[in-house]
Amino acid sequence: MADDDEDDCLLAREALAESRLSNELRIVSDGEELMDYLYHRGQYTNAKLAPRPGLILLDLNMPKKDGREALREIKADINLRKIPIVVLTTSRAEEDIYRTYDLGANSFIIKPVTFASLVEVMKTIGKYWFEIVELPLEAVGGRNEQQSNQSSSS
Repeated sequence: MADDDEDDCLLAREALAESRLSNELRIVSDGEELMDYLYHRGQYTNAKLAPRPGLILLDLNMPKKDGREALREIKADINLRKIPIVVLTTSRAEEDIYRTYDLGANSFIIKPVTFASLVEVMKTIGKYWFEIVELPLEAVGGRNEQQSNQSSSS
């Protein structure tokens, strides 16, 4: 998750736990830190401490490098472009919706205003991206061999 709002990050972590998803949530505070994480630069040079995400939750309005710039950079990189990106933002601007889809976002979700609604969003995101959708193996990075065998045998 890339978001500069500490309260939103805390709520997302709690909503993820409340929705009973076992996925680990790693948080960065801006687009520049997200790119450092993805490219294993700076504090993220140890790839074991910065595993490839199976999904990126991306806020648009962040300092240093905003979500739009990070989205553009990720989708332009052949090694990163298959990672699904869900824009999770307070913006309701039509321009932001159109622009993020043009840049390659997989979904655009307006941040819910209540915790219960956020829990529902996290459940839905988890179910959709980790149970329903089939992604290329390099996009999910965290999928284990058993899951891959189950998928291929069904």
